[in-house]
Amino acid sequence: MDVKLLAKLEKRKEEGAFRQLSIIDSTIDFFSNDYLGLAREKEIISISKFIGATGSRLLSGNSTEADTCETNLAEFYKAKSALIFSSGYDANLALFSSVPQRGDTIIFDELVHASIRDGIRLSFANSFSFLHNDLVDLEKQLHSAKGTIYLVVESLYSMDGDMAPMKSIIVLAEKFNAFVIVDEAHAVGVFGAEGRGIIHGRNFTERVFARIVTFGKAYGYHGAAILGSENLKNFLINFARPFIYSTGLPPNCYSTIASKVLRNDISERQKQLHSNISYFREGLTNSEQFPSEINSPIQIIQFKNIEHTLELANKMKAKGIFTKPILSPTVAKGKERIRICIHSFNTKEELDVLRAIVLETI
Repeated sequence: MDVKLLAKLEKRKEEGAFRQLSIIDSTIDFFSNDYLGLAREKEIISISKFIGATGSRLLSGNSTEADTCETNLAEFYKAKSALIFSSGYDANLALFSSVPQRGDTIIFDELVHASIRDGIRLSFANSFSFLHNDLVDLEKQLHSAKGTIYLVVESLYSMDGDMAPMKSIIVLAEKFNAFVIVDEAHAVGVFGAEGRGIIHGRNFTERVFARIVTFGKAYGYHGAAILGSENLKNFLINFARPFIYSTGLPPNCYSTIASKVLRNDISERQKQLHSNISYFREGLTNSEQFPSEINSPIQIIQFKNIEHTLELANKMKAKGIFTKPILSPTVAKGKERIRICIHSFNTKEELDVLRAIVLETI
């Protein structure tokens, strides 16, 4: 391997930020995105007799299951159409690399997911970030934007657990005739009636250009969909390279996605999840290190260095709690953190152990 690459690896090790794959033992789960516990189910639903897609959806990989699933998803999420991808990463890469054109402007929250940033890098459009959830800075960026404007946010931010001020963002977007794109990866299943997400829950579905929903978090499976107009779907089918040149999902996967999203116990699991979030937050005071006002499954304890972050992670592990410390470059240096994920299946006893550790820390 080239010495420059080896030097970059060595630097990661020296900084204590070297990433490694690990097999997680049987521990208390406060780290996974399985918010509703659906990934823990052992039953595998398989309706189709076919186990492979055999090609891209434009060649041999389309199926009745795919078409039916997309129709059902569009109806469920109150969208005109849905187009399924193998992951949220692929969906964001497809959308942002193909839709914004040369001379257009993409304005995005500085904390949007890496997949959105990577899609933007592949676009020929101009792009600018605005300070996280800062409406003043956003309006400043909108004033200087040229061409068609695409305004990009997450409804629920995956590394901070806070939400975008969607109403104010949409009002600003409409003032500047900008198209709003919202990544709802961590919101669907968790918020909104029957898990339809924050945008539907606040009646904004007709005021956004596109939504990205994923099935690998609260729904406990994999895959993602872009929700929008029929014209948007047709455009993606014709111009989005990650869709055109990728093998489709096996037919049974589409059936499983539909069964996960449309199951009749989502509301019950949602209720238990939010009850657990409230229980965990009882008695915890707000601070810069621990923003306890965040009312989502994602709670964070923030540090100014890697050493203290790793120290707390090891302390939790000693108590039987496995958490993944979030280090730079995933987050900015000096903002390393422990990311805690609350689930519907966590017991009060588990939450008590976690809360005790948090109280000792903050």
